[in-house]
Amino acid sequence: MKREVDRWWAELPPAAGAAVMATAIISIGLHLTGHEALSLAALIVAGALWLLLARDFVARLFTNRRRWSGEADTPAALTAVAATTVLGTRLSALGAHGPALALLALAAALWPGLLVAVVRHWRRPMPGAAFLVCVATQGLGVLAATLSLAGEGDWLGWAALVALGLGLVLYVEALVRFDVGEIVAGAGDQWIGAGALAISALAASKLALSPLWTGAAHQALRTATLVLLGLNLAGCAVLLVAEVGRPRPGYDIRRWSTVFPLGMTAVAALSAATATGVGPLRTLGEVLLWIAVAAWLLTLAGFARRHAQLPSTIG
Repeated sequence: MKREVDRWWAELPPAAGAAVMATAIISIGLHLTGHEALSLAALIVAGALWLLLARDFVARLFTNRRRWSGEADTPAALTAVAATTVLGTRLSALGAHGPALALLALAAALWPGLLVAVVRHWRRPMPGAAFLVCVATQGLGVLAATLSLAGEGDWLGWAALVALGLGLVLYVEALVRFDVGEIVAGAGDQWIGAGALAISALAASKLALSPLWTGAAHQALRTATLVLLGLNLAGCAVLLVAEVGRPRPGYDIRRWSTVFPLGMTAVAALSAATATGVGPLRTLGEVLLWIAVAAWLLTLAGFARRHAQLPSTIG
């Protein structure tokens, strides 16, 4: 059985990193709403998944370089960066700033090589995973801004500001290549387009909370937070209507890329409520969080059903 489990893990595609992203962001949302026991449970799950996928990432790098290189060219490879930054953000909220800094350094080391490999192989049209170029970049910004707010250095706040700007540029680049037909036909990763706006709003809200910027700069960041969150919510509404109009039942590993944007939208709304003083956003964030938790449970149930017969699935 152990050999079968190891073989199954080895066959997982890079998109599996979205499960870490989804679980870690839900952990952050539960923390922000005061559900610490559930938050810690989700963090443990996210951390365990991250360790397993990291082991597989390293194993492929040293034992199957051809496959590793081929997968590194795909946008889904950037889930390695995004998942690491979201997990680091949760650890920082826990007070574990040292490990969070280490994860930031790791993600920052992976980011340029993977980003260049992905951009060099961009084409038209692209699936929703193309927006991971933005998500990974903004993930670096969110973690850097979080650590800056925790007193780990003002330079991290400036780095986060640069990441925010670059992430928005990459979002536009992905948008012009996105296959809009994926909105009604995608298997789940089309939601990353909305998730990229959500994490951008979260990055802007973190920066708006920083004492580094006052006056007009603070107001600009506050406005950017609200605009990005508004675009995110509009995108979610369009995607939801498309899901209702053309249901796509059944489990697909890309459905974790649906759960992540839902959780990220909830966290962005919760953070924006604090950064902008718009109280109703907190209520919205709390409601969206439980929707994200329900989506996480449904996706996990689908995963469990799909792999209930592990030997026959991978045989």
